Amino acid sequence: MTHTSADIGARIDRLPVSRLAVRFRLLIGAVTFFDGFDQLLIAYALPALRAQYRLDTAAITLTITAGSVGMLIGALVTGRLADRHGRVRVITWCLLLYAVSSLLAAFAPGIGWLQLARFVQGIGIGGEVLVAATYISEIIGAPVRGRFVLVYELAFVAGLAAAAVVSTFVVPALGWRALFAVGALPVLLALSLRTVPESPRWLAARGRFREAETVMDRFETAAREQFGRLPSIPRSAAPEAPGRYLGRTVVVSVLWFVAFLVNYGLTSWLPTIYSGVYHLDVHTALVYSMITTVAGLAGCVVIALTVDRIGRRTGLAVGMLGSAVILGAAWLAAPADARGVMLFVSASAVFVFAVNLALNLYGPELYPTRVRASGASIGGVFARLGVIVGPIITGLVVGVTGGVASVFGVLAVASAVAGLTVAVFGIETARRPLEALSP
Repeated sequence: MTHTSADIGARIDRLPVSRLAVRFRLLIGAVTFFDGFDQLLIAYALPALRAQYRLDTAAITLTITAGSVGMLIGALVTGRLADRHGRVRVITWCLLLYAVSSLLAAFAPGIGWLQLARFVQGIGIGGEVLVAATYISEIIGAPVRGRFVLVYELAFVAGLAAAAVVSTFVVPALGWRALFAVGALPVLLALSLRTVPESPRWLAARGRFREAETVMDRFETAAREQFGRLPSIPRSAAPEAPGRYLGRTVVVSVLWFVAFLVNYGLTSWLPTIYSGVYHLDVHTALVYSMITTVAGLAGCVVIALTVDRIGRRTGLAVGMLGSAVILGAAWLAAPADARGVMLFVSASAVFVFAVNLALNLYGPELYPTRVRASGASIGGVFARLGVIVGPIITGLVVGVTGGVASVFGVLAVASAVAGLTVAVFGIETARRPLEALSP
């Protein structure tokens, strides 16, 4: 019988990746896929909304940031809820909230109602990713945790890419309402989540050792049936000294804020910039935006496959500094046409999307199980602030200058600051037991 949380962690760390663990990753990944899908729908609907409601720059910015403010609130409250009520339960709540809100957005009678629906939807979107990443990191052992978690996180980026692809065909043919109706489909996943067990690490941290033991028996039985004899249970890892969480939180918050500021400062406005500044038709604008998203997906695949080998700190630093170099070059080159903008933004997306993905792994690793979701949610709040501030900066600069070159300069400086911050002050968490990283 297990008597401590460290014992549960040691038992998890010795397990190979079983089909059962992969199955749970796929179920949670399906929820996260639609989270990513729903998150960027507003960007692809905006050209049509702008034409229908004759939106000016201020109205466009409000329409984008309404969902972002909801995401900030979601990130702020769901971490604490997940630490109190469990990871899987809160993931289910978030799923229902963002799916139903997407359906309400599809039937919104005006732009104000759409903005309200996006705000409510943002609460579910902002909370699900952080809690789900925390759950996935807690059910897998240290040696392969990075790759296991980031392969799961690819579901989110695939959702972003799917939103771009689906929008390219749905919006011109059926209109923006049909796009949000598609975003309501994940409500069908709610029943499947009932088969996903709670995190045994969380159960043990709450003193529910009998339930934790039951879940561990299920994981161990599945691994034994698939691989035969299991490795012996290692000695519980000695934790680091307490009192280091403030510095960790500062570093990861800077990263969250800047990475999402850069990402959404560019991508949320892209279709509108292509159609409004460069006068591309809606279909071409959406195709160009899709290319950027697919480029970002390629960067995510690379970091997912290499993060255990090169480490979290190196991957994050290279991602932000690489983005800084490309955006700095874009600022100096000042591309005069939409194709030039697309090429620079797509190159930057390879690095920035990878950082966005890796942060969902890195953040939860920095905190102990009892407050892991709450700790990660602090960084998530700064991410949502970046999601809010990025489009505002882009909107202001484009409105004043009529172009995007100056936007590249601002975002290049921000990327450089974040890259240097993690390179100098970040800690390495790769291949280390969670219990060893945090007491």
